[in-house]
Amino acid sequence: MSDASVLDGLIQALRRLPGVGVKSASRMAYHLLQHDRDGAMVLSNALQQAASQVGHCERCNTFTVQALCDTCRDEQRDATRLCVVESPADQSALERTSAYKGFYFVLMGHISPLDGMGPKEMGLQKLIDRACDGVVTEVILATNFTAEGEATAHVLTEALKRSQIQVTRLARGVPVGSELEYVDLGTIAHALADRR
Repeated sequence: MSDASVLDGLIQALRRLPGVGVKSASRMAYHLLQHDRDGAMVLSNALQQAASQVGHCERCNTFTVQALCDTCRDEQRDATRLCVVESPADQSALERTSAYKGFYFVLMGHISPLDGMGPKEMGLQKLIDRACDGVVTEVILATNFTAEGEATAHVLTEALKRSQIQVTRLARGVPVGSELEYVDLGTIAHALADRR
């Protein structure tokens, strides 16, 4: 194997990360090899360990190394509320607010027919079974405010409509600290429509 092919293999591997193009990947590869070989080994070992040990929680579908994640094993959480998010990163963002103390269901994506992601691939039936467990009284849809996130929220709302469970959606509006003249028109329109 030639020097160029080994280095190119590292660059191509780094390009798999979101938002990383050829220049950024090259910069990272050269930095790790030139200035931080110990860091490269730590990164390599951490990736290998995570890829081999991290799986999905049997109950909420988030990432975990055990059958049930720490959140699902927490008996202090409000079992009547179930928050549906698109990814473990979204779940982590909500957790950092310390404003929500219920349980989660992680879809691991959103409806995207072009990517082959429909209700079945998202685990819609597993979500319905979880929401209709007799304990949950409110399902909070915290999908992203993108076209795909909105479509996903609509499909989930329709699927849960048949149950006696209250389905709510995260509010959207003008960000704190922003000035109206710089906020996009769609956000202002939604903030007006969803005003309290």
